[in-house]
Amino acid sequence: MTESPAFLADRLKVEGEKTSTYFTKLRPDQWECTVYSDGDTWTVRSVLAHYITAERGFIKIFSSIRDGGVGVPDDFDIDRYNASQQKKSKDLSPTELLGQFASIRKQMIELVASFSALDLEKQGRHPFLGQTMLVEMIKMVYRH
Repeated sequence: MTESPAFLADRLKVEGEKTSTYFTKLRPDQWECTVYSDGDTWTVRSVLAHYITAERGFIKIFSSIRDGGVGVPDDFDIDRYNASQQKKSKDLSPTELLGQFASIRKQMIELVASFSALDLEKQGRHPFLGQTMLVEMIKMVYRH
């Protein structure tokens, strides 16, 4: 493995800044544009809300795996989780979402920077990737 905690924390920072810049430049009417429909309709706004709620969950999952936990349970339903989280964030304004994204990404960067190289090799269950190493889960966050 060539990725260090410092490298991963930096990638999270750089990609988070790109994400913030993209969403900050949107006009008000663009926030409700449909990105795709797969069961539920996902708008530009709901995609950013998803990044926030997913990262909030990943902070808990990554911390648990670092401490010897298994990750998400085998019966974790990613679609049900995403739908419930969208309901919780539906009334947040774009400004509130951007603030929450900056805050949660800062927390993620701090967590990842605190990991050791051995922590990154620990395995757990990711909601989409399945059983994998923590380093792969972290890369999924900044590629997401």
